Amino acid sequence: QIQDTNSTWISQTLAEHGIDCYQKTTVGDNRARIVGAMDAGLQRSDVILCSGGLGPTEDDITRESIGELLGRPLVFRPEVYDEVLERFAALRRAPTDNNKKQATLPEGAIAITNPNGTAPGVIVEDERGIIICMPGVPHELKSMLLDSVLPYLKAKCQIQGVVHSRVLKVCGLGESRVD
Repeated sequence: QIQDTNSTWISQTLAEHGIDCYQKTTVGDNRARIVGAMDAGLQRSDVILCSGGLGPTEDDITRESIGELLGRPLVFRPEVYDEVLERFAALRRAPTDNNKKQATLPEGAIAITNPNGTAPGVIVEDERGIIICMPGVPHELKSMLLDSVLPYLKAKCQIQGVVHSRVLKVCGLGESRVD
């Protein structure tokens, strides 16, 4: 129902930083499908990046799906909740009880601070691979990827190369002629 601009931007940004994107998958708010997509992703990739499902509502089930897939219980993290509360204070809004869900992460997960919203990101390192989840709100995702996720990936995966590309715009010639 919502146009996916996040995956296109993520793929372009990863390429600019020397990281290949092998596949993009879109899954709705369905726990079995999310678990299945992440399981398949871990079978073919070292790292999975995902966006969305980190909010406080019942249909925000990304954390639960990761916990199920990796066999990790969800743990309430008071220090993460303090960051959520600080963000609400900065916005001059009052949190509701369900915002505590945003500070409940799979056991051993690394929380990623979200300076532009209330949903922290999540990094889960596992023997099968790494799952990194960011908020689905584009301006929150973009700053989190640039400021936190890319530096993490570059250090963790020892990435040094960069993929350069050029866009060639042609008018009046068919694809076969340009080839």
